[in-house]
Amino acid sequence: QVQLVESGGGLVQAGGSLRLSCAASGRTFSSYAIGWFRQAPGKEREFVAAISWSGLRTYYADSVKGRFTISRDNAKNTVYLQMNSLKPDDTAVYYCAATFSTLYAQVGQYNYWGQGTQVTVSS
Repeated sequence: QVQLVESGGGLVQAGGSLRLSCAASGRTFSSYAIGWFRQAPGKEREFVAAISWSGLRTYYADSVKGRFTISRDNAKNTVYLQMNSLKPDDTAVYYCAATFSTLYAQVGQYNYWGQGTQVTVSS
């Protein structure tokens, strides 16, 4: 079993940057792919980015490609989401999640979820 805790959210002006962290407990963390999702009020949870268990493969939603970077440090049981050039449309609660599946963009493929961290981008 894996427990996930997100941190690093906050309020930032448009064009600014934030780095989110997803800290995991559990000895099998390095076996899981990790995804970041976000959910804005009144909208469905949507895929943002994912990284394979090895860290060698990364995937991004078109809306964040070129602005966000996902990375992981298995020695620290942590996955990061570096978010640059933030836009007001990026405002949402951001969640990290763990999966054994390779269907990284599908919410239903993830077994474990964190509690989320709020990101608010002001214009």
